[in-house]
Amino acid sequence: MRNALGPQIPPIRLLSLVLSSAFVSASAWSQARPTPGQATPQQAPAQKSLPMAPQAPHSTHYPILLLGFGNQPNWSVRIGLKGPERFDREGYPPIPLEPGEVTQEPAGQAWVYHAKDSATGAPVAVHLSREACTDATNDTVTTTPPLGGRYSFKISIDHAQIGSLKGCGRTATELFPKINNRPNQDDDAKKKSSVPVSSVTKFQSPIAFAYLNATPQIIFKRGSIVRTIPGVPGSELSPSHDGKKLLFTREQGAVRTINDYDYDSNGVKELLRGDVRGPVWSPDDSRVAYLNHQGGRWQLWAFPLNDPTKAAVISADSFESIQGWSDPRTLLVLTGNTLAWIGEDGRTTQTLPISDLCGTDFAAGAKLTVRVHPTNPDLVLVSALFVRPAAAVPAVENGLAGGLFFYEFRAKRRAVLAIPNLSAMDGEWSRDGFQIFFTGTDPSRRKSTYRVFWDAIGLQKYAAGTSLVVGL
Repeated sequence: MRNALGPQIPPIRLLSLVLSSAFVSASAWSQARPTPGQATPQQAPAQKSLPMAPQAPHSTHYPILLLGFGNQPNWSVRIGLKGPERFDREGYPPIPLEPGEVTQEPAGQAWVYHAKDSATGAPVAVHLSREACTDATNDTVTTTPPLGGRYSFKISIDHAQIGSLKGCGRTATELFPKINNRPNQDDDAKKKSSVPVSSVTKFQSPIAFAYLNATPQIIFKRGSIVRTIPGVPGSELSPSHDGKKLLFTREQGAVRTINDYDYDSNGVKELLRGDVRGPVWSPDDSRVAYLNHQGGRWQLWAFPLNDPTKAAVISADSFESIQGWSDPRTLLVLTGNTLAWIGEDGRTTQTLPISDLCGTDFAAGAKLTVRVHPTNPDLVLVSALFVRPAAAVPAVENGLAGGLFFYEFRAKRRAVLAIPNLSAMDGEWSRDGFQIFFTGTDPSRRKSTYRVFWDAIGLQKYAAGTSLVVGL
């Protein structure tokens, strides 16, 4: 944009002009307006000058912030002095944005802030206009709307992968210390935080979980009590959603068994014996789905927990693994080259090629796992091997490195969860959906279970074991 009062206006200066009018009185605005007919030395005679607002007042510690938001679904976008900083949607990890240029529309009271999705590179445009707005019932941060139910700005955000969302906007200086976790490069170094602050402020640590120790014996922890499951070691752990039971398999020569460990009685019960594997609980813990080798293929079967003798085939097609349940009546499974949704009636309701899921950065194979978010079936956490790992990720699996990424089915958006200095596999959600647990291997090939928030902040070692799964 070129202003009659001077050359190109930098984005920081332009945003300062935008925000200032939210705090400046009408008299101050009129004082800044040039006298009709008056021209400056830089002004071309045929041009009309645009009004220039005074310098925006702001704290010496925190810059002024604009918050755009909408409902159904709930979303928000932050606009700071450098432009759009972060895009949030309910049920999805936050999207960091890289601010770009700012352009002013000819009317003078509307602006377009350009940015880029930091994870995928997709272009983003935020349209802001100064006009009363009732397109949002609340701002997703404060549930109380303003007097009269109208906000100061209309706003919309266009994301090349996610689509367009409309809502309202307001100034939100008071939120800056709570939701900004990017130190300003121009600040005094002493004022910079050495530890980034996660956007996750409320989370529930697991109450019940299981993992394999170095022996490897199965460890089941509920509350503060840790129990080692008696008997020979097992694998393919699947805890119930109430945290009271654990399914696992054991191999005794050519025979496999599906077993049920009861936490309260500290006892193990054999449920099925044969060429079986991969048991998983239904969402209500009343049924168990598993793979049964019949007719030269791994078929999909299920049985009611209270009567394993009633086990019956769901689909006689060939499957590689069961990844869980996407809803109470639909299983998510992997075939040779497809992710498929299979109803309990055996019908396939949806499929996705593994090549589309993994893209060009990850490889399909035995290490691939897909875990549905606990409350959002459109979002999955995927564990896979990198095709070309970043320099900070050690190669430990036959010369390859493991990584984690999010995938959104509707938007087809793939975002890598950055875990530096660790090869990450076996990713699992916490029940609140804000934390991720995974088996991490460091450059010395030592394996442990780590935890990180879904915004890639708060990485810490969680347990001295591998293959951790969360029950409650």
